[in-house]
Amino acid sequence: MELHLIRHPRPDVPAGVCYGQRDVGLAEPAATVAARLRPLLPPQFELHASPLARARLLAEALGEPRLDARLKEIHFGEWEGQLFAELGGALDEWATDPLGFRAPGGESAREMSIRVLHWLDALLASAPPRPVVVVAHGGPLRAIAGHLLGLPAERWLGLDFECGHVTRLDVENWGVVLKWFNR
Repeated sequence: MELHLIRHPRPDVPAGVCYGQRDVGLAEPAATVAARLRPLLPPQFELHASPLARARLLAEALGEPRLDARLKEIHFGEWEGQLFAELGGALDEWATDPLGFRAPGGESAREMSIRVLHWLDALLASAPPRPVVVVAHGGPLRAIAGHLLGLPAERWLGLDFECGHVTRLDVENWGVVLKWFNR
């Protein structure tokens, strides 16, 4: 299976604001990003996306997406909408355990990855006959790519998906090939 992972366009959020699952606008029109990405995608594909507007709008500019809440970004609970600089020592706790830490009222990166990987298992079990394009967020894309590439979860943060860019993985019976990253 040819798998294209696209991170949503740059959100219209001030620098340093934690936005997680907040539904925020885009700093760049979805149609502009879609036109830039279209030549990198196969002519026909199955399209999946997070229902959050920043991913959904790009997916709709590319076609008719299947929206799935399991592809949403990590939920930061009470942190959402706050400046990271105002979170103080809580950031140190998060840095000590980036996979297990949970912001008050939110979910941990481990919990987010479990939900995303349930979605991936269902996709792989369906054996899609066409290439698959996924429009989502940095956290879920790290979980998908990191898992498929066999990286330990602790290394997934090193996969830096850029906004408005596409990454291609070819998933074969014998393994996964990273064809290109952040085009």
